[in-house]
Amino acid sequence: MADWPCEELAGRTLLQYAHTPHFDRLARMGRNGLLQTVQKGFHPGSEVANSSILGYDQTLVYEGRGPLEAASIGVELEPGDLALRCNLVCIQGDILKNHSCGRLETEEGDVLISYLQENLGSDRVHFYTGVQYRHLLVVKGGDKRLQCTPPHDIPGKPFRQYMLKAECTQAEDTAKLLTELIYKSQELLRTHPLNQSRMDAGQDPANSIWPWGGGYRPAMQPLTTTFPQISSGAVITAVDLIRGIGHYAGLRTISVEGATGLYDTNYEGKAAAAIEALRTDDFVYLHVEASDEAGHDGSIPLKLQTIADLDRRLLGPILDELDTWDQPVCIALLPDHPTPCQLRTHTAEPVPFCIWYRGMEPDSVQTFDEVAARNGAYGLLGGDEFIRTFMNC
Repeated sequence: MADWPCEELAGRTLLQYAHTPHFDRLARMGRNGLLQTVQKGFHPGSEVANSSILGYDQTLVYEGRGPLEAASIGVELEPGDLALRCNLVCIQGDILKNHSCGRLETEEGDVLISYLQENLGSDRVHFYTGVQYRHLLVVKGGDKRLQCTPPHDIPGKPFRQYMLKAECTQAEDTAKLLTELIYKSQELLRTHPLNQSRMDAGQDPANSIWPWGGGYRPAMQPLTTTFPQISSGAVITAVDLIRGIGHYAGLRTISVEGATGLYDTNYEGKAAAAIEALRTDDFVYLHVEASDEAGHDGSIPLKLQTIADLDRRLLGPILDELDTWDQPVCIALLPDHPTPCQLRTHTAEPVPFCIWYRGMEPDSVQTFDEVAARNGAYGLLGGDEFIRTFMNC
């Protein structure tokens, strides 16, 4: 949700401009601050930001997105398995038009990934279907020392300038293999009947793979071993990498019908699932991707809509239900990272956060946004300070 001030909104951020009475109510009742979710020296990816929110030190656990995607879809990595996030992207001439093929459906992605596995898979290379345009590529004996540019960082740019490169001599074999797979995928996907049908319908074709975010199985300890407050926990999300983080953090995954990861996701269903989980679990991590995707699209109106929907259709029902409960509940509200519409990718600035529980003494903050949070009682937190503060409420 976090963003930059926009000229189109008279210099306000989207959180400042949007109608968010429930966000603001939480900010008024609770205490606020800023959180540095992207550790210095790391790319501002969702895997870094979300695992940092949970208190994980990136210098100890970071392995990229691939292993998290693997955990999410049930692929158990063996020693030496290099797991990479494998986007299906749209290439137009020499340009990477977009990172998501104009909203590919999972069923379409499965057809194409299965086709690639049939034609490019081997004892060393395996493609696995994920969700929508987000899939998995595992290379046995692969070397992770690669420079990989996330495709959502380069929409509209010449893709060859950002092809992956080896960072050392030992990784050159892996880089060569992955480069060959990219070009072979373009040959195969260009004429695939599904892509022909998409183009006939005026849709972007999914005509190339883009491997990135590679790594090995991460050394993450379950939250239950770190925080005695948690005997059981759950994660609710439509995004594979968040499910993967939850898996390694020891959280059970709750799937919600109609949760898409986009603006049309099932907000009410996610709210209901969170409420139900709170009846039995000590900790619930509820993640919504919609505002991030709108930021990648560069659409201010769409991102404003997702923020309003988050407020009215998700947080509102949760607060209304908790108003009727006697048992204590603590809530934290925050983005994982900014995705400015102007830039169309992630940035590393601190994000606003709010923590509330019944009976706490509020600070002076009246609205939930990037500017107001600067005056919050918590100040600027980093590392595991946020999660420890939250757990000690």
